[in-house]
Amino acid sequence: MNGDTQRQLASLTLGVVLLAPGQVIAAANPAAEHLLGQSFRRLSGRPLAEVLQFDETRLSERLGEDDAQLSARATSISVVGQGRRKVDVTLAPLIDRAGWQVLSLHDIGGAEAMRETQASGEDRPIRAPEVLAHEIKNPLAGIRGAAQLLGRKLQGSDLALTGLIADEVDRIAKLIDQMQSLTRRSVPALSPCNLHEAVRRARSVIEASGKAPVIIEEFDPSLPSVLGNGDALVQVMINLLSNAVEAAAASDKPWIAVRTRFASGLQLHRASDGTPVRLPIELRVSDNGPGIAAGMRDHVFEPFVTSKKSGQGLGLALVRRLVFDMNGRITHDRDEGEGLTHFRVHLPIADPRRAAIKEQAA
Repeated sequence: MNGDTQRQLASLTLGVVLLAPGQVIAAANPAAEHLLGQSFRRLSGRPLAEVLQFDETRLSERLGEDDAQLSARATSISVVGQGRRKVDVTLAPLIDRAGWQVLSLHDIGGAEAMRETQASGEDRPIRAPEVLAHEIKNPLAGIRGAAQLLGRKLQGSDLALTGLIADEVDRIAKLIDQMQSLTRRSVPALSPCNLHEAVRRARSVIEASGKAPVIIEEFDPSLPSVLGNGDALVQVMINLLSNAVEAAAASDKPWIAVRTRFASGLQLHRASDGTPVRLPIELRVSDNGPGIAAGMRDHVFEPFVTSKKSGQGLGLALVRRLVFDMNGRITHDRDEGEGLTHFRVHLPIADPRRAAIKEQAA
């Protein structure tokens, strides 16, 4: 491998692993080292199966074929010491090298992998982003303080520049806080919560900005309390309503609706201890905006995915994290016929017996 090729591989965000006959790791670029959680020095010469396992048996069998050429999207893998991840996988034989293969791995669910690892109780080392956040926030405080001191001695346009410095420091600190929320290990305590109270509290925050259109409530007043975290529910609703406001603004007649209902026998969801949890309460936020671009719909809950010019792509990733911590689920869909985008949050009931009674009544 010449120097140019090595530099090109090193610059890729896609993990690339070169496999010798017998699926022995012969080379790996930095992105692969990061995904697998080990340096190439420790990976070199080891069978791939010792480092990661594919959840799909059929995929594992195909990988063992020397001439296999395949592509798999959003498949689950278990990485030794790193937990489970969702990845896009491609495998191809190396031309003119019998038995050699090139494996590429694109991590599409890093945040989800972190949550699953936390839920399983695995003890993981401190992640690089956590260390980086800590090291950045300390000097930021010093920069902001220095700007404030300079501001006391300056006037006019120079004073405005110190204000700009302080504002940018605050913006960066807020971004770091959001990233830390995505990577934190602690799970908030859960207790019975009034879903409608959380919705109305969030609605009051959004309407205070003066930019919100009419928000229609379609509530089922008979719904029991959900098992969740009150502050987290409010934050989820603030984010969803904020997005709906921005989306609906593109419509001639902006329109947003929040609906709650009992969804009988909807689905099962595995809690952190492995027991099934029923999710019979549905909260839906709808808007009549143009909708999410088709190419982005499968990735809207991933960090740094956004179509907003000034957006950072962390809002929905944080929402998914908060909902997951409450043993819930969030999805979205587009109704082209009605011209509506729906985000649906499904949550468990605080008292499961209430769910059974309501199902029988339905």
